[in-house]
Amino acid sequence: MTNALDVDDLKAGAARIREVLGRGPVLALTGAGVSTDSGIPDYRGPDSPPRKPMTYQQFVGDAAFRRHYWARNHVGWRHVHRTRPNDGHRALAGLEALGVLSGIITQNVDTLHEIAGSRRVIDLHGRYDRVVCLSCSRAVSRSRLAERLTALNPGFTGGVADVEIAPDADAVLASTRGFRVADCETCGGILKPDIVYFGENVPKDRVLDGYRLVDEAAALLVAGSSLTVLSGRRFVKRAADQGKPVAILNRGATRADGIATLTVEAGCSPMLRALVEAYTG
Repeated sequence: MTNALDVDDLKAGAARIREVLGRGPVLALTGAGVSTDSGIPDYRGPDSPPRKPMTYQQFVGDAAFRRHYWARNHVGWRHVHRTRPNDGHRALAGLEALGVLSGIITQNVDTLHEIAGSRRVIDLHGRYDRVVCLSCSRAVSRSRLAERLTALNPGFTGGVADVEIAPDADAVLASTRGFRVADCETCGGILKPDIVYFGENVPKDRVLDGYRLVDEAAALLVAGSSLTVLSGRRFVKRAADQGKPVAILNRGATRADGIATLTVEAGCSPMLRALVEAYTG
């Protein structure tokens, strides 16, 4: 079923994607490959180093793991906080403004779609800029937690420089010994980033909202995702099962190539920018 396209000619590639997607409404499903041009690395790209992210079970089951995570995140989240949308994010917002794109389901936690101007966005895996208590469910901003962690660990970030940043706002540090973790100000419970960890399920209402967007759309565009995990791949399967065209734009193979109408091997930013031109030209 798949028509694979390795693109050197952006204009021709964008024209082919537009032909497959039609006039819309088109739903976009995005992954880490959309944000790499903003300086946020991905987990599974062709040039990505091996990474072993912390699991939900490790985080809730071991205070040492939580200390390790929060120390690294205390350094790394500032990097994501400073990142800005790239041409790919802006192109998707532009397609929504044109009435072509009906919405975005993103597997990213960086909030860059929203900053770029996209209005209908489902943050499938949560957001890096919020923290939630696992006991009382109170949510607070990551900025507020940063103030508390800085007060508990004065000078900790001052001795850290040139660190490697992971996609979930984590930083790679040699040692986190002595770092003090903040608990919930309301009930003293465990604080966790409002991010779906490996081994944790996406909230059911979020999945159902995503299915509704698939059902309302006439076509699906996947951008920058290897679709390795089921949480995103399920939406591709639903669209394909409904007989809707699916175009996948990604560097490298994906786990849904076999059910896609079209796969395009190209960078997200230039191709999405060319796609806007294909719809407006």
